[in-house]
Amino acid sequence: MLATARKYRKSGKSPVDEIEEILERIRTDTHNAFITVDEQGALESARQAEKLIESSDDPLIGVPIAVKDNICTKDIRTTCASNILTGFTPTYDATVVEKLKRRGAVILGKTNLDEFAMGSTTTTSNIGPSLNPWDPGRTPGGSSGGSAAAVALNLCAGALGSDTGGSIRMPASFCGITGLKPTYGSVSRYGLVAFASSLDQIGPMTSSARDAALLFDAVKGHDPLDSTSVPQEYLPTDLDGLDLDGMRIGVPDDFFAEGLNPEVEQAVRFGISILENLGAKVRRIRLPHIRYGVAVYYIIATAEASSNLARYDGVRYGSRAPHAEDLVEMYLETRSKGFGAEVKRRIMLGTYVLSAGYYEAYYKKASEVRSLIASDFDEAFAECDLIAGPASPVTAFGLGEMADNPLSIYLLDIYTIPANLAGLPALSIPCGFDTEGLPVGMQLMAPCFREDLLLGAGISFQDHTKFHQVKP
Repeated sequence: MLATARKYRKSGKSPVDEIEEILERIRTDTHNAFITVDEQGALESARQAEKLIESSDDPLIGVPIAVKDNICTKDIRTTCASNILTGFTPTYDATVVEKLKRRGAVILGKTNLDEFAMGSTTTTSNIGPSLNPWDPGRTPGGSSGGSAAAVALNLCAGALGSDTGGSIRMPASFCGITGLKPTYGSVSRYGLVAFASSLDQIGPMTSSARDAALLFDAVKGHDPLDSTSVPQEYLPTDLDGLDLDGMRIGVPDDFFAEGLNPEVEQAVRFGISILENLGAKVRRIRLPHIRYGVAVYYIIATAEASSNLARYDGVRYGSRAPHAEDLVEMYLETRSKGFGAEVKRRIMLGTYVLSAGYYEAYYKKASEVRSLIASDFDEAFAECDLIAGPASPVTAFGLGEMADNPLSIYLLDIYTIPANLAGLPALSIPCGFDTEGLPVGMQLMAPCFREDLLLGAGISFQDHTKFHQVKP
């Protein structure tokens, strides 16, 4: 984003010319990153930006931004990559979109995702998967795979994704970009189509930590329209980076256990050594309850999904099954044809764990263990400032490689899920490549509302490395 702002102010490039060039690249791209492109709206915003740019130094004016297609956009359809929302066009902008528009950003359109953000590959999308820019035969990750691919391919200067269990950080890792999952409650969820309401969070996906800081700064803050939004004073991110001398970085033994690809481990440990060379004090820590994270997450997330997705019944909006003889048949036909297999699986799991006789054994117990996981992090942050580890146990894999084994895909979220359960901010930054040339992401986590630490450390790391500058 800073690079785009410099084009306008130093080289005198017109925002309209920039947006026209990007729209042409999107038209000819074959990675299926976008579901909907709003060409007319983007060009009109670019024309407005040309009028503003001479009177304002805001770095977001005229900057092209892509938005994940589960975030509402006025007069631009929002489908969540699901047949059940075919043709649905919101009458309002999500708060984050409204904030970006007020800053003069150009909204290009809506990016591809796993249906209702339920997945890690974008293969559950009703328009088919996005393709990894580093290797089109591989997944870009998910669920924000379209946003990650668009950033990596320079089809936008930045993008918004959503992260419920790693849906920003995993695709950021797979596509070699920077992705931030902010503190729960720091960015308004008003206008985000709910998957799991106590876990969902909107965040920036960009080429660098500096750009992520700019985009986070634009969308953060209290919103009275979101009951989970937290009134909070935010420490500003130093765009010159942090002095890491003496910063305490915890490295959990639990993040380097069985199941971690050796090449990923090597790259992440190298990334941690760079932080150490910059003056950070690295220490081993324990997070004893995170081994239950995946199980806890897939109880809580599916339970909340089963409740949130009950609203899609064909009555108020979205698609409706034709020729039903009565209301019950219309509900059954609409939901069975409108939802894909993965969404149905999660609805059924969630309905089961909330059902009479099972609530206490599953949902209540999971909520209790979730509190223990949050307590583990509280204890860890009493003795360290940041926590470092992998963003994913593997690099990008083949599009159909795990298609018949959903449990294996669920286990890929092992390192990202804990931050969602505890509500913590977490950042994925490129830290190296495997022997096939695929990017590896290092994850940093911080205490709640300390995005300034995360982003400042990320900026300092990237000022001393070039991993984020390598393009597919």
